[in-house]
Amino acid sequence: MTSSADSAAARARRIVALNTAYFQAKALQSAVELGLFELLAERSAGLDRIRAELGVRHRLFKDFLNALVGLGLLDEQDGGYRASELAREFLLPGPTYLGGTARQHARLHYHAWAQLTDALRDGKAKSAVAAQGQLAYPKQYEDLDRARQIMLHMDAHNGFTADELARAIDWSRYTSFVDVGGGRGNVASRIATAHPHLRGGVFDLPALRPLFEELVASAGTADRVDFHGGDFFATDLPEADVVIFGHVLPDWPVGDRSELLRRAHKAVRPGGLVVLYDAMIDPEERDPEVLLQRINHTMIRDEAGAYSLQEARAYLEEAGFTVDRIAASDTITRDHFAIGVKSA
Repeated sequence: MTSSADSAAARARRIVALNTAYFQAKALQSAVELGLFELLAERSAGLDRIRAELGVRHRLFKDFLNALVGLGLLDEQDGGYRASELAREFLLPGPTYLGGTARQHARLHYHAWAQLTDALRDGKAKSAVAAQGQLAYPKQYEDLDRARQIMLHMDAHNGFTADELARAIDWSRYTSFVDVGGGRGNVASRIATAHPHLRGGVFDLPALRPLFEELVASAGTADRVDFHGGDFFATDLPEADVVIFGHVLPDWPVGDRSELLRRAHKAVRPGGLVVLYDAMIDPEERDPEVLLQRINHTMIRDEAGAYSLQEARAYLEEAGFTVDRIAASDTITRDHFAIGVKSA
């Protein structure tokens, strides 16, 4: 007799679960967009109170809340609901906040992925910003509120990477670093906080300076992390012991990647490092989360594309660096670090 765990119905449910996985994603995203976790962060509230404070009318809203309980995002207490420990750790504003990336996926990525079949056929990105090409970020950064949402999305990922960088490099050998394309300075501030002897810099588009100033003031690093505004193809990179490129190279064609690393070689002081971190392609990789994450880049912009571990090595060597190591890291996007050394 076939066990219930291996019945035809059980096997079919695995397919159905894949087919409807977006139900759970949208439940999370809507809860974030409604502000549900902020409302229930410090206190428990009943159904009617939550309805009233959030302005929700759906007749199955209780089912929605109970589904979030089942997903581990809410706790049910004496007929009321409260944000779970997991939600309080990652879905309330703070150093580990992931709500920004939930909002960005709801606003941009979800709609692009709805057209995955067309993208596979024609090879074209399907996001709302795809047509803007390389102007996508400058145009979005013109609106500081929009830029802030993008930064929250980026920081949700790079905060974990920053902590890995702080541990993976022997920073006692260096006194300065610059994060190229470093946004509002989240990575730079976290590294500087972990290693108080360092002076850091962020090089990015001038429009991001106000958001940078907000973050470093909040992080207490304004006296040790500076902002350098410019276009990294038109402006020399600031000189430093260590130059970091995180989730930057995949946004550009191969020729531009090489140019950026040549510019980095000029900026790195003798004996210093260049550090790349990206979701690089490992030919042996079969983890579906990693593989689909790489496809995600190409759904947003046509120019975007992951590069392999072997290509990372080639990029570094072509620019004049000696490859120190290429290694996997424990980050949200399962990044690899590729580290090159400039000869003394």
